[in-house]
Amino acid sequence: MNQHIRKQMTPSKLLFTSVAVIAVVASATALILAADKNPAIPGNPETAKTKLLEAGAEMLQSEAPLKAIHAHVCGLHFYNGEMGRQVIAHHYCSHLSDDLLQCVIYDTDKKDARLIGIEYIVSAKVFATLSEEEKKLWHSHVYEVKSGALTGPGLPEVAEKELMKSLIGTYGKTWHTWQVDRGDRLPLGIPQLMMGFTADGQINPKTLSDRDRGYGISAEEKKRNRADIATLPIDLGANAWEKGNTLQLQAVPLKAGAEPVAK
Repeated sequence: MNQHIRKQMTPSKLLFTSVAVIAVVASATALILAADKNPAIPGNPETAKTKLLEAGAEMLQSEAPLKAIHAHVCGLHFYNGEMGRQVIAHHYCSHLSDDLLQCVIYDTDKKDARLIGIEYIVSAKVFATLSEEEKKLWHSHVYEVKSGALTGPGLPEVAEKELMKSLIGTYGKTWHTWQVDRGDRLPLGIPQLMMGFTADGQINPKTLSDRDRGYGISAEEKKRNRADIATLPIDLGANAWEKGNTLQLQAVPLKAGAEPVAK
C-alpha cells in the first residue's frame, strides 16, 4: 500500500483491510498445517477462523507470563516408581526470584509440541526449609548436570556451562499430566510425579541418544566439559525413591462434602 492510498483510507477501512489480509494468510496457513498436522494430536487442523482469532488475540492481548520465559532446558524424566518409563522433557522456564523458577514442559521443541507437565525449581536454601514429607516429592539435579543429561539447546558452550552451574545445586518438583510415552492422544488420568536420574546406568541409552541426535550434541562430551563443575552435597530428603519411599497420586472416591483422610 503506497503513501497516497494510505492517506485516503480511514482508520476503520485500514483495520478492515488488515483483517482481510490476515484472513487470507490464515487460510493459506491452515492449508499448510493440514498437511503437516501431527497425527498424534486428535481433531481437525485449525481453520482459517481459528487462525484469525489467534492473530487478533496476539495483537490485542497481553502474554506477559509467556514473555517472562527466558530459558529452554532439555532433560529426561522418569515416572516415580517406574524407571523404565523415561521421557525427553523440554522445559521453558522463568525466574520468580533467584531461588525459584517455574517451568512448563513440552514433549518437543516444535510449534505443535504437547504441554505434558510442569516443574518448580528451588535453590538449596529454599529446599532446606521444606518439611521432610514435602522433600519426598522433589529430586536433585546434580547428576543431570554432571552427566550431560541436562542441556540448554542452542546456547554456546560457555553460556550453557554457566547455566548448569546455577542449576546443579537446585531441586525440582515435577508433575506430568500427559503420558505421551504410552501413546495417549489426550492428557488422560491423574498427574504423575516424575523424578530425575542420580547415577550411571539408569538412563536408557537410546532415549539419550535420540535427544542428542536431535541437537547434534553428545552427553558424554558435555560430561567431560563439566567435570570441573563443583559437585554439591545433596539433601538427604530428596530423591526419596532411592530409600524406598516411592510416592504417586491415587484417585480416591470421596462422599459429597467429605474431607480427604490423611494416611
